[in-house]
Amino acid sequence: MLPSGLPEVVADDEDLARFLTSSSQFTASAVKPVAFLPVPRDRETSMFRHGSEPRAALWEVGDEYAAGSRTIHGAAIVTAGAIGRAGLDVCSDEPPPRHATIRGWPWLEDDPALQKAKQKERAARVAREAKLVRR
Repeated sequence: MLPSGLPEVVADDEDLARFLTSSSQFTASAVKPVAFLPVPRDRETSMFRHGSEPRAALWEVGDEYAAGSRTIHGAAIVTAGAIGRAGLDVCSDEPPPRHATIRGWPWLEDDPALQKAKQKERAARVAREAKLVRR
């Protein structure tokens, strides 16, 4: 067990939240693939192990651990299984509590254009299964 009380292994049916801090990450009804792309410095995408409910607790997690100086506009809720089906891995990554990361993104140092295309394709697969929760 992790310090948060969650199991070390993230189950396929577990909901994960990607906090949306830019209007470029979503439309009125859907999450855009760009919301899931990895941060080049870390080569991973930050997520939190929380579903859309209870809603107040979701925003509390986002405000405390994900926002920083940014505004949280909403969250993309997706299962760990959807991320796995896109050929990526979800790993527990505490602290902070409930934190996880998406890992396994394609990195092709010798072909940045192909790397970006492969990452976008995987992010699109995840985004198609994500549910948008507006704040």
